[in-house]
Amino acid sequence: MSDDPVTVESTPVGREGTRVGVRERPAPYGGTGVAIAVVALILVLLVGAVGVFIGGMSSDTPLLVAPAAIMVIVGLILATTLVVVAPGHTLVVQLFGRYLGTVRATGLGVVPPFTSRKRLSVRVRNFETAELKVNDAVGNPVNIAAIIVWQVADTAQATFAVEDYEEFIATQAESALRHVSTTHPYDGDDAQPGQTSLRGSTDIVADELAEQVAARAALAGIEIVETRISSLAYAAEIAQAMLQRQQASALLAAREKIVEGAVGLVENALSKLEEEGVVTLDDERRASMVSNLLVVLCSDSRTTPVVNTGSLYA
Repeated sequence: MSDDPVTVESTPVGREGTRVGVRERPAPYGGTGVAIAVVALILVLLVGAVGVFIGGMSSDTPLLVAPAAIMVIVGLILATTLVVVAPGHTLVVQLFGRYLGTVRATGLGVVPPFTSRKRLSVRVRNFETAELKVNDAVGNPVNIAAIIVWQVADTAQATFAVEDYEEFIATQAESALRHVSTTHPYDGDDAQPGQTSLRGSTDIVADELAEQVAARAALAGIEIVETRISSLAYAAEIAQAMLQRQQASALLAAREKIVEGAVGLVENALSKLEEEGVVTLDDERRASMVSNLLVVLCSDSRTTPVVNTGSLYA
């Protein structure tokens, strides 16, 4: 008897471990013409069974009741093969636990007997994620939510690969939204050169979110049609401070524009005075006039003119 240890090979369970590898395929299916023929056969069997049963009960040969019962059973079995599929729906067909295929054809049809069927919608659906509180790329807490538009693309994966595909897509969408939010700053003022911001590049962020959700939802056979950012704001604890920062940035931009315009006006005024010979200004008078004009043009309040009746050098 050998004392060597026995090596047991097993499939690892983890990132690339055991998964359900079922892919959608067409199920055995008969169209409307076959279904009408089956309905006609069922009617013939039922009418024949009634006739045989009545004939057997009124005669001295009660054994004719057995064929009538068989005809009824066969008719009932055939009746279970009839299915009706509405537009936007499919039927996932199984035979004793084995996946046979998916019926995507609409209308009245026939599938194999003794099969179980699960109706699955392939219509486009959407939902809005919960408003998540996350930190952006520079650590600022922000509140963000998104709208996910999706549909089932592979009915076999949606049925067998995950427990509940609707709950699965909702959870994965929130996970992807958190990931995308942490890789972008909220505002462009905090962005590095070439980096996009959540507020300034919503279309780019939405496309990136769609790719992230699609990569996670592919396991469940779900296709992402579109994603959109539906809510985006700073968290309450820093909202007031960030508002003051935005106000300060806007005020500085406005001041810069005012000063730029004022300098242009002063330059034009001095050039016009010298060209027409209205007054000859030396450097000191020029500096004084520039100062006065800039005060008048850049001041927030109305200026009060002072009339100087003496000499400038007095």
